[in-house]
Amino acid sequence: MNEIKAIIRPERLPSVVDALHQIEELPGITVSVVRGYGKRVSSLPADSAFGETEMAKVEIVVGTELTARVVQAIQRAAHSGRPGDGNIFISAVEEAVRIRSGDRGPDLV
Repeated sequence: MNEIKAIIRPERLPSVVDALHQIEELPGITVSVVRGYGKRVSSLPADSAFGETEMAKVEIVVGTELTARVVQAIQRAAHSGRPGDGNIFISAVEEAVRIRSGDRGPDLV
């Protein structure tokens, strides 16, 4: 299993969600609104709130066989070609536990 986290422009979120819904095997997604800070811009005063921006975070846990398809769907749908389009992070998930039943393992996704 892999966890995929994507930090994207909020205006691209509907396109990303639509693209992910095209993957029938996808178990579901979690979306959050997050705030981030970009690289320091040298022309701003040192005490200013520089580079602060609101982004959307999409989180998904999928089987290894779906990882490439999910990443590709996010990348295509989130791309605008401008700086600040975001990033995608992929991490291995060692185990999952369903709270309701206590079931464990890769079959949960």
